[in-house]
Order: sequence, then C-alpha cells, then structure tokens
Amino acid sequence: MKKNRAIIVLLVMVLALGGLVFTATVGIGTEKAGSASGIKLGLDLAGGVSITYQAVGEEDPTDEDMADTIYKLQKRVENYSTEAQVYKEGSNRINIEIPGVSDENEVLQELGKPGSLVFMNSSNEEVLTGTDVANAQAGTQQDSMGNSQFVVQLTMTDEGRVKFAEATRAAYPTNDIIYIIYDNAVISAPAVQAEITDGQAVITGMASYEEAEALASTIRIGGLKLQLEELRSNVVGAQLGSEAISTSLKAGAAGFVLVVIFMLVTYYVMGAAASLALAIYTALIIVLLNAFEITLTLPGIAGIILSIGMAVDANVIIFARVREELATGKTIPSAVKIGFEKAMSAIIDSNITTLIAALVLGLKGSGTVKGFAQTLALGIILSMFTALFVTRMIMKAFYAVGLKNMKLYGIGKERKTIDFLAKRKIFFAVSLVLIIAGFIVMGINANTKGSILNYSLEFVGGTSTKVVFNEDLSIADIDSKVVPEIEAITGSGDVQTQKVAGTNEVIFKTRTLTVSEREEMKEALVESFTVDEEKITSETISSAISKEMQSDAAIAVIIAVVCMLIYIWFRFKDIRFGTSSVIALINDVAIVFVFYGISRISVGGTFIACMLTIVGYSINSTIVIFDRIREKVAAAAKNVDLKELVNESITQTLSRSIFTSLTTFLMVLALYIFGVTSIREFALPLMVGIICGTYSSICLSGALWYVFRTKIVKKN
Repeated sequence: MKKNRAIIVLLVMVLALGGLVFTATVGIGTEKAGSASGIKLGLDLAGGVSITYQAVGEEDPTDEDMADTIYKLQKRVENYSTEAQVYKEGSNRINIEIPGVSDENEVLQELGKPGSLVFMNSSNEEVLTGTDVANAQAGTQQDSMGNSQFVVQLTMTDEGRVKFAEATRAAYPTNDIIYIIYDNAVISAPAVQAEITDGQAVITGMASYEEAEALASTIRIGGLKLQLEELRSNVVGAQLGSEAISTSLKAGAAGFVLVVIFMLVTYYVMGAAASLALAIYTALIIVLLNAFEITLTLPGIAGIILSIGMAVDANVIIFARVREELATGKTIPSAVKIGFEKAMSAIIDSNITTLIAALVLGLKGSGTVKGFAQTLALGIILSMFTALFVTRMIMKAFYAVGLKNMKLYGIGKERKTIDFLAKRKIFFAVSLVLIIAGFIVMGINANTKGSILNYSLEFVGGTSTKVVFNEDLSIADIDSKVVPEIEAITGSGDVQTQKVAGTNEVIFKTRTLTVSEREEMKEALVESFTVDEEKITSETISSAISKEMQSDAAIAVIIAVVCMLIYIWFRFKDIRFGTSSVIALINDVAIVFVFYGISRISVGGTFIACMLTIVGYSINSTIVIFDRIREKVAAAAKNVDLKELVNESITQTLSRSIFTSLTTFLMVLALYIFGVTSIREFALPLMVGIICGTYSSICLSGALWYVFRTKIVKKN
C-alpha cells in the first residue's frame, strides 16, 4: 500500500513538473500563453515605451525643479513597473521609459498631463496648486460606525499647510466644497468637514482601493513643479541587445545542469530528490513571476540566482544532518525525520534574515532595488517550501518504492576538527589588508582617472545619440557591427542600444562624449554605414538612477541591516551573534566594492543588485554556522572550551559552506561564460562576492563571536 502511494506521489510530482515547465516555457516573453500571461521583461531585456516631455515656459527650468519633477515622475510610473526609468535629456526635457508595454498612446492617456492640478473653492477662487501637495497615498481608515473605508491621504508642504488652513477655515462653517481640478476636469469634490491646520487631510467616499489609488496617483502627477507637454513617444527595443535573453536562458540551463550533476554525485538518492524539487522550484518561480506580474530584469535574475542558491543551501543543511544521524546507527526514516527537525532552525533563521532584507528593500527602495527585492522575496518563500516539504515528500517516496540501502544515502564521517581560531589574527589581517590596499588603489584612481569608481551612464548620465540609418538594421546587426565601433571610440563596453520600432532610428547611450568624440562617432557612422550626417543628433542625458533613488537604496540597506541585527539578537539571545554577522557582512561588501574600484568594472544598475545579493548571501551563510554554535553552547557544560566548540561548529558545517557556495558559484559562472558584456560585468563581481561570503563565514564570523564572547564582552 505504501509503495503504491509512493509511486503515485512520484508520478504526481513528475506530471506537475512537466505541466509547470510547459506553462513556464510558453509563457516567457509572450502576451498570452494559455491562461497565463507572459513574464514582463524589463527595458534591459525587452524594451518598452519611451516618452519625451518638454517643460512649458520661455526659460529653461532650474536643476532643482527638474530633479524634483523627475523623482515624482519616477514614483508615478512605478505603477506600471518598478523598472521604469525617468531621466533628464538636454536642459528642459524629461525621458520616461516604461518596460513591458507596447502602446504609447495608452500610456500617455493614463499618465495624463503632468503639472496641471489646482484646488478651487465654490467661488472659483484658486486655493492652492498641486505643488503645495507633498504626497498623496491611498489607504483605509474607520468611519464613525467603525467600518473600514477607502481614503486618499494628503500631506501638504509647509507653504501648502498654511494655504490649506486658510482655505478650510473659510469653507468649514458652511461645509463648502473644495474642487480638485486636473487638466481642466474635476477629479474630486470633497466637502470640508473641519478646519485643517496640520497639513494632513483625508478624502473619503472611495468605492474601492483601486479608485483611491487612481485619485492619489493623479494628484501626485499633477503636483509636479513643472508643467510638461509631450514632445514625442515611441516603442524601443531592449537595452542589452538581442542576445541578452537567449544567453541568460542558456546560462541558467547550464548552471542548473551543473548543480544537478553535483547534487547527484555528492548526495546520491537525496541529491536526486533535491534535483527534482529544485526543478519544480525553478518552474514554479517562473509561473509565479507571471501570476504576480513582476517585471524581470537582469537584477531580477540576480534575485532568482540567489534564491536558487538558498534552495540548494537548505537541502545541503538537511542532508548533512541526515548523514550525521545515519552515522549514529539510526534507520533511514528516523534519520530523515530527525535531520529535517534539526535543520529547521538554521533554515528558518537564515531565510528569514534574508527575507527581512528583501521586505525592507521592497518597501523603502525604488526602481531596480524594488524589482530585485520582489524576485528575491518570492524566491526565498518558494525555496523554503520546496526544501522543507517537497524534498521531504520525494525522499519518503523514494524510500517507499525500495531505495532502502544506506549506501544510497551516504553516512556521515567524523572529520578531524580544524583549528580555525588559531589563525584568526591572520584571517583578520588578510581582510584588513585587502580592504585598505583596495581603498589606496581607488584613491590613486581618483587622482589619475577622475573618480574612485567607473560609474556608468545609469549613475552619472552620458550622451544619447539618435541615428537614422538608411536601412532597417536588425538588432543582431547593430550589436555585431555598429556597437563595436562605438565601443572603440568610447573605450568602454557600457553602450546601451535601443531600436525604435517601425523606423530605422536607433538610440545609442554612452558615457558622456567630448565634442571631438561626438565628431569621431559621426564620421565613423557616415563612413561605415553611409548615414546622412544630418540624421545624427546627440543630447546630454542625466543619470537614470537619481540621487533620490540612490539615497532610497542606501537608507533601505541600512534599515535592512539593522532589522537583521535585531532579529538575530532576538533569535540567538546574544547581541554578539548579530554584531559578528554584520561585521562579516561589511567585510564582504567592502571587498567587492574595492574590487569594482580596482578592476574598473562599470558601476550601473546591476551594481546595486550585486551588492544586495552579497548582503543576502553573506548573512545566510553565517547564520548556519551560528546555529550550530548556539546548539552546542546550549548543550555544553559551563566550563566548556569555547575555542574547541567554535572550531567543531565550523568544521561540522564546512562541507555545507563549501558546497552551497560551489552550487551558487556554478550558476553565476554559467552567466559569466555565456553572457553578453553587461551580464559578464555583473557576474564577475558576484563571483568575487560568493568567494568572500564563504571566506567570511568560515574564517571570520565564528572567530569574531569568540573574540566578543571571551575578550571584549564577558558573559554575566
């Protein structure tokens, strides 16, 4: 009976995997695939709609007004996609690029006319304008009967607070109405029910959250400092070129095959169970990207890679525990049961710390950071489910169908304890030397090359060159023939290409070009491709990642690290665990940062994703070692040799630390081997980060805790 049930379980798993793979495969990049819509791809992978606005007025707007308008527009267009980009072109134009859509007219209609919002009383007197509104958000609150209702919450600027107080003071005695007018149409007409002096107002009467969000969004777009008019709009192609998606898929497939081979060779039957569960996980995450309509970009792929590494990590932790139990003479069912139970705390703690970071980044970050956080959070939750439930179910089924020989599972061997702590001063010194030497080299670069890092146009802006070719070149031809000539002139691989749909126009975004370089580029295009010189125009563009977005990302990371520290303190009942893990994390981030500086790899949107990936990976790896230390400390006598205890903990988790890093490294290595230039520039520092994370977990984290426990902070 059990055998029949096990066969049914395995059959269901295989059929489910087949169905998921089919749904995921046909869903990628399509408008509709059966009942599932295709995965939304970002500007870097698939392109989207590009809209250019021009500020209305005789004089050019100030940099401050342009920056404020760009930031608010960025927040507005994130309703379409977290990966939308807004940046300055020339002195008075703003470009908006929205991935995953192909109808610019629909976007223009929904986006509306920026900067045309006013508030008026019943006497047709202007009360205040949209610029007096600092923020507008949809929300809920209780009415007088205690029922929940949908509202729009308004926050006024300091100047707007004074104006609004005067307006509501005059309107309150008669419950007069204040009309909110956008683009010459009344969008809301709330009655004044109180004098409002604190600049915080609420508009009630919304039928749904969607209605409240639509009104809040309209108020935000109308509250721009500048009034803008549409200059042009069109559909553009992928920024990373035609090969980005295909090479990423090849890399993912190659990496997955390598991981499966490794798991089978290392863990036998358990590796087969993990591989099947990992295949289900991979297919599920693609299907759920469809379901949640998450825009997938290169940084998003980073989040998936990290979550795949963590899915493997959970299985490795479990299998190590199972083998330890088998070594004590327990039966396979008993060893599997106990192994899962003992591994549970390490898996939960390591995943929750990373999930905390993902949630904070998703709530506080913007743009690329938010997209990364979404894919990472989805992957973490799904990886925990497949590791703790799917893998266990498959292992039970394998046992029930007759795979009962212990040799098929492997028995843990007692490993001689390695004295890691004896070399702790060397490990500390190596890290410090690498970081200090790196910063010295970066300082030299700042003097000789103008900056400590090689910032891409996403961070510092650059030059946008629009070229109308005499023929409709394919994206492949542009990538293979035109881009190399531009790279030779700029001396950089950071060239973004966008083909305007339905035309012969191609947009090339590069670092800021000098006058002579612009002329050289014109000459090259005219000579090599017989382009009409008058059909080549260049404009200076601002960074796509604004200072506000950079600030949002930095604040989000700081909050995430603090939250992780608090969680580790709460779970481990010892602040020294949290402090040690954060120091090890800072070490990893610092080393990768100086690697960027020394290697002069382009620092763009993927830089943020790379750093965030390392934060998640480092903390996850360290937690597993700390979980073993915590377990041993709880079971040890008062006079236990802490040095020996820490060495034993690191040694016993050594295979897990190395194997998990190896499987994740293989995934990223495949990206590096198969990827285009921009993907390789993302994969290389990520590989450095994985090596650093492994080093800090094994060599630094336990040693730091030991130092804090015995030398600096004595336990009461």
